[in-house]
Amino acid sequence: MAFEQRKSVAAAAVADCYGSKYSSPSKRDLLVRSRRRWVLSTIELEEEKEAQYPFEISQMYNDKIEGKAFRFLLSGEGVPDVFTINENTGAVFAHKKVDREQKPLYHINFDVLDRNTGEQLDKELAFDVEIQDINDNPPKFSFPEITVNVKENIQERFLPVTLVVTDIDKEKTPNSEFDITMVSQSPEEPKIAVQQLEGGLAKLTLKGCFDYDKATKYTIILQAKDHGTKPKTLSSTAVVNLNIVDANTHQPRFKERQYNGEAIEMETIANFLRVAVEDKDTPNTDGWRAKYSIIAGNEEGIYKIETDPETNEGVLSIVKKKNFERTTSINLQIGVKNIEDIFVCAGTNPPTDRANVTIKMVDTNDPPEFEKAIDDTYLKEEAEPGKVLFKPKVIDVDSNVTRYVLLTDPADWVAIDSKTGEIKSTKRMDRESRFVDDENVYTVVIAAIDDGKPPATSTCTVKIHLADINDNTPKLVNNSAVMCGNKVKKVKVRAKDLDANPYSGPFHFSLGDETQKQQWKIEPDYGEEVSLVSQKTLPYLNYSIPLVIMDQQSVAGHDTLQLTVCQCDENDVCRGREPLSTRLGPAGIGLVIAGLLAFLLLLIALLCKFGPDKIEFLPQDEGNQTLIQYNQEGGSSPCTTEPNFFQSQVDNMAVTDGQMDTMQIDTERPYDVNRYNSSVSTMVQKG
Repeated sequence: MAFEQRKSVAAAAVADCYGSKYSSPSKRDLLVRSRRRWVLSTIELEEEKEAQYPFEISQMYNDKIEGKAFRFLLSGEGVPDVFTINENTGAVFAHKKVDREQKPLYHINFDVLDRNTGEQLDKELAFDVEIQDINDNPPKFSFPEITVNVKENIQERFLPVTLVVTDIDKEKTPNSEFDITMVSQSPEEPKIAVQQLEGGLAKLTLKGCFDYDKATKYTIILQAKDHGTKPKTLSSTAVVNLNIVDANTHQPRFKERQYNGEAIEMETIANFLRVAVEDKDTPNTDGWRAKYSIIAGNEEGIYKIETDPETNEGVLSIVKKKNFERTTSINLQIGVKNIEDIFVCAGTNPPTDRANVTIKMVDTNDPPEFEKAIDDTYLKEEAEPGKVLFKPKVIDVDSNVTRYVLLTDPADWVAIDSKTGEIKSTKRMDRESRFVDDENVYTVVIAAIDDGKPPATSTCTVKIHLADINDNTPKLVNNSAVMCGNKVKKVKVRAKDLDANPYSGPFHFSLGDETQKQQWKIEPDYGEEVSLVSQKTLPYLNYSIPLVIMDQQSVAGHDTLQLTVCQCDENDVCRGREPLSTRLGPAGIGLVIAGLLAFLLLLIALLCKFGPDKIEFLPQDEGNQTLIQYNQEGGSSPCTTEPNFFQSQVDNMAVTDGQMDTMQIDTERPYDVNRYNSSVSTMVQKG
């Protein structure tokens, strides 16, 4: 009995809380479990409701309160700022208007407590207050006014304008659904419309073409209006400003139809002639800037036309020389268009505008013309003089050649016949001469001069290719060497031959004196470089070793290697005499300087007394020569003299054709054998 009564009371409480006064029949549901609370149902409250506040929105009741001192308690969202409850009666009140767009749903906790002990009499309960939407927000454009630049030559269909409209009323209801329409357009032509897309987007469309000459700015007013009915439909507007940017809708046209000029043949002339055009498009835009071309008459590419960026004129230039047999008129046809393609709204594009240019090319005295500007001839070196090397072929359409001149002949090897231009050799030509290049070519330049007024000249380069003969014998690259007798028993020997293959190396080496074979041997005896090997221990002396060197054609060259054998220290430096400054000492050096000063004073005194014309000097002799005694017995005789060592750096030694010309003696430094032997002359002087 008690259970049935409680069930009846609970049902009555639910029915009382959500009667027809506060809720639709669809909201009368059984208790819904939400975590630890029982959510009774949802109370609907209209946003912005016009009422006298506080305004009762519901009545709470619980079957646990019979016969007990109790009180109701609310907590949760909007309590107590927006919602409160009478703790004695359970009446729920709203204290002010609510905005659904700020908060569409409030979740509120509902508790029943013992008034005296504060003990919870029933399980935790809850209810939701759902805010009902009204049409209180108009659809709005994202930008109430926008300005867009549009090219005049834009094609029909969409303009580059996108509009975004939003309505914050409840989604998928008439309150948030809207239409976008055109209110006005100024000017009215061409026709612009609005096309609404999904997602609140809209684009402007164009039918026809803009004309910059008629209108440069358009103002369009658009409206967005919703479908709501309470209290009425709402709307907003936006303004779109279109600035029309000029495009190429006008063809450039020449100011004149005929241009004339005059030029001298065989000359290149920049900025020879200028032409001008008119264009009604906006200056300094690609629709105004001219682009010129030569349509006809320039098949040989002699002329070029370009645009002057400052004046927009066409600049005609002569860029290639041409010889005309007589004064001639050249007719060119030129055309012009703009950098930007022309736009025509309806119909076909107009043809390119054209003009004619007549150029009078004045004939002048043309120079003689050699059949070849560069010609070749061939000769063996050392050939007998008097051979005809070259005879030119020359054409002159305007006059006659009167004479030929030899312009370049660096070695003075040839002569030219001034009437025929025939070139003959006057001396034997040496392929190894410094006047012959690395490709064995000797170059001569001649000129032909005509009888025109003024005379004209042209030149021809004659390349004389010299074939090699075996006219040079092999020689030592360096005919002096030093060997550290206390460390090694051989020295490297290298040969050279100024001739080319097959008249040069590799070479065959042999000793030039049979008696030397007891002391020396060569291994290997064939190649560019061989080793001279001592067969027995040598005294520290100077040696003179004759050598025979044969090239590939068995032509022999005879040379002598001057070899110094010495004792070297750990740095491969010959141990020689003390430096001259050490031997003389400070006093000796002072005497030498004093003697030089005395001689200089005596010479000045003689000049002052007799004058330079009265003093006669004795002729110089050939100089004192020192004969070095070499060991001709293969090193078997005893050493009776102290060896004469060169105390010089190799860097101060000059070698020409394998012979040592001069050597500066540096007595302050020991002689470095490695540096001496490694110095090999690589400069082979031709001739």
